[in-house]
Amino acid sequence: MGRREFLARATSLGMSVAAASTLGALPAPARAQARIAEGGTLRIQQNVKALDDPRAYDWSEMGNLTRGFLEYLVEYGRDGAFRGMLLKSWSVNDDATRYILNLRPGIRWNNGDSFTSKDVARNIARWCDSSVPGNSMSGRFPGLIEPDTGQLRDGAVETPDDLTVMLQLSQPDIALIANMSDYPAAVMHASYAGGDPFAHGIGTGPYRPVSLVPGDRCVLERHPDHDWWGSEVFGGPYLDRIEFIDFGTDPANWVAAAEADSVDLLYETVGDFIEVMDDIGWTGTRTESAATAVIRANARAEVNGEAPYSDPRLRRALALAVNNEICLELGYVAGGSVAANHHISPIHPAYADIGPAPFDPAQALSDIRDLGMEGFELELITLDDEWQRNTGDVVAAQLRDAGLTVRRAILPGRSFWENWKDFPFSLTEWNHRPLDVQVLNLAYRSGAPWNETGFANDAFDALLDQAMALTDPEARRPVIARIEAILRDEGVIIQPFWRALFNHHNGQLVNAERHPANEIHLYRIGFAA
Repeated sequence: MGRREFLARATSLGMSVAAASTLGALPAPARAQARIAEGGTLRIQQNVKALDDPRAYDWSEMGNLTRGFLEYLVEYGRDGAFRGMLLKSWSVNDDATRYILNLRPGIRWNNGDSFTSKDVARNIARWCDSSVPGNSMSGRFPGLIEPDTGQLRDGAVETPDDLTVMLQLSQPDIALIANMSDYPAAVMHASYAGGDPFAHGIGTGPYRPVSLVPGDRCVLERHPDHDWWGSEVFGGPYLDRIEFIDFGTDPANWVAAAEADSVDLLYETVGDFIEVMDDIGWTGTRTESAATAVIRANARAEVNGEAPYSDPRLRRALALAVNNEICLELGYVAGGSVAANHHISPIHPAYADIGPAPFDPAQALSDIRDLGMEGFELELITLDDEWQRNTGDVVAAQLRDAGLTVRRAILPGRSFWENWKDFPFSLTEWNHRPLDVQVLNLAYRSGAPWNETGFANDAFDALLDQAMALTDPEARRPVIARIEAILRDEGVIIQPFWRALFNHHNGQLVNAERHPANEIHLYRIGFAA
């Protein structure tokens, strides 16, 4: 494991960053901290999406829009460590079935109410409500949910005092803390009853919402009457105002905005535009990640009254026709590393190397003919942006080269984002997740809210339960290897590459480096003094 993966594993189980570094990870290189000026307006290029209940957020940009006033129990840092935000600390027993969460004292909501353990317990109950459409949080806490009701299990959460929450799980879960840091886990006030969180406006963070117009602009400003708890712990906030400005999905528009001095920070920089931004003199940052894209068939989807992708033989044949190295070279301009069709990254703590994905287009066509599907037309759907559109084009070209019939559909942002889980055959971007078991639970467990493949496999689910109980990555690795083999053998995904992530800013910002999980921690960012 690298330093970041070691820190993710150790700190998620309750160890402090300092203790983890002493035990096994090399200390990060010392860097002089640039002085940060007070005040100013930060303009960020990012898609501005319509918002609803945060537990149903399904794109990281949504979390960034509300992160200034809606905070999290835990924060995942760019260095890979988990740090308490609203939590001061936590501890975990040996088999990850009992967690004790310790809140920071003195935190208040921006309406003046005290933040207590009852708030945490109430939010956990909200997250565990499986009846809420799109609530991906319910799939992240199986050990807290009563299977028969789909609700928080009686006795699973106790609050012995205002600053302590005790969790008793029905099954081990090594990813519980990591999942509390993910963007749908924003902590909500007792008065929140659903709907647009901007309209509600109550949070514990240093900013307050001003306005949000989907597809245009989102504005936050420093709250004038809220004494933010985090200033004494972390420093900041520094900015007076933050504007997220939507310039669409075409990176050429982002470059034009930078050249016109209409923006200070790009949410991300992709493909050939990385060099363009370097050439105009902006400051670039890069981070390695387990962010990726999958080209997946949906086993549940009907095409002309049938479910063709329910047959693993068809899915395997499609994967055989695609060379992942070519996808990386032409689709992502070599800005990452080749993946192997199983969604476990070499930077995950328990990654198992089962070899490269097989590539045999002749065998792919032969298998398609054996299925009697040589004339079947595939429609590959992607978002209309730079790297996802290009990667889809490369995959479609290879499928055609193998003798298959492929039609391309390239959709604008809103049309794609609203329907991403339901397309029969499409490409989907997936975020970095720190622990190997997290994305397996989110994307491939039977019936999971984000299971866009329709994959349902009892053996896979049982192995995943086993992996969730193993805190030691070396003990977990053989189980992960079997999971990887099932995903590949069932042809669940074509996963061509792991993405290195980039962003650029105008050179005047401090703490604006690219985060591996696409997070923008607004309280940390400011203009250089």
